[in-house]
Amino acid sequence: MISASARLLRLLSLLSARPSWTCAELAERMEVTDRTVRRDVAKLRDLGYFVDSEPGPWGGYRMRAGSRVPPLVLDDEEALAVAVGLRTAALSGALGGDQAALSALLKLRQVLPQRIVEHLGEWDAVFVRLPGAAGPRIRPGLLLELAAACRRGERARLSYTDGQGRASAREVDPYRLVHTGRNWYFVARDVERGQWRTFRADRVDRLRPTGRAVEITDPPDPALLVSRNIANGPYPLCATVRLPVPMHEALRLVPSTVGTHSPDGPDATIVDIGGSDADGLARYLLGLGTPLRVLAPDAVRQAVARRARELAEENA
Repeated sequence: MISASARLLRLLSLLSARPSWTCAELAERMEVTDRTVRRDVAKLRDLGYFVDSEPGPWGGYRMRAGSRVPPLVLDDEEALAVAVGLRTAALSGALGGDQAALSALLKLRQVLPQRIVEHLGEWDAVFVRLPGAAGPRIRPGLLLELAAACRRGERARLSYTDGQGRASAREVDPYRLVHTGRNWYFVARDVERGQWRTFRADRVDRLRPTGRAVEITDPPDPALLVSRNIANGPYPLCATVRLPVPMHEALRLVPSTVGTHSPDGPDATIVDIGGSDADGLARYLLGLGTPLRVLAPDAVRQAVARRARELAEENA
């Protein structure tokens, strides 16, 4: 026979699982008598949980919002999703601060089975985060597979579909997962090409381990690699500009996901920015609201000068 405390937890789990239960249904699921169910419901009410009851043969019990948060029974993927959400909230300050999210995450870790704690450790070890906006949804289970591959240090077979819908398969050496706040990126070395690559995690179709262990001896900075690939993505035109501000200020003006930065002395920064055309780049650069010098190409330099003259004439 289970203990009274375990029985109360089981009763709370059942009441939280669906809107309403009859006394007989609860008694059958818990393998106790109707009298025990009624007694346990009374104990829950004494503890501060609001359990409503409806009399009669078709009546039953239902949980409503009250002064306490009932225990939750989560499966592995649900626990993983909750933990990742708490971690993201703590890192981003989405709830106005990180203390509540961190406290909840620590409490969750303490009561989870060891197998789930180990999975969460895999996330902590291989995830890198950059600021940004929310992006495409991705199965927590797939992210867990990618994270585990990064932790194992084992070559894998990657099935991937790129942005143009082209499917490919290749062998990769997994390294890290990077979260920009908009997308998840899988950083791995393409074995055949001998190059470090970034793959959109939501475009990964499958990742299968090969059983061959590999040692990463020349890893890149995963956040920097993803930032550069995003900033210098498939744009037909790239402008190089000099901002008369230190690197940390330049990064506030032009995020790392928009441009690639390099210091030009202690008080200036060179930034490469991709764009679809010269006029679009000119509008973006003037919108920064700071002095700058376009180093290349001439088309962007001329577009900035032309747009500046037009603005001056409009405001004359």
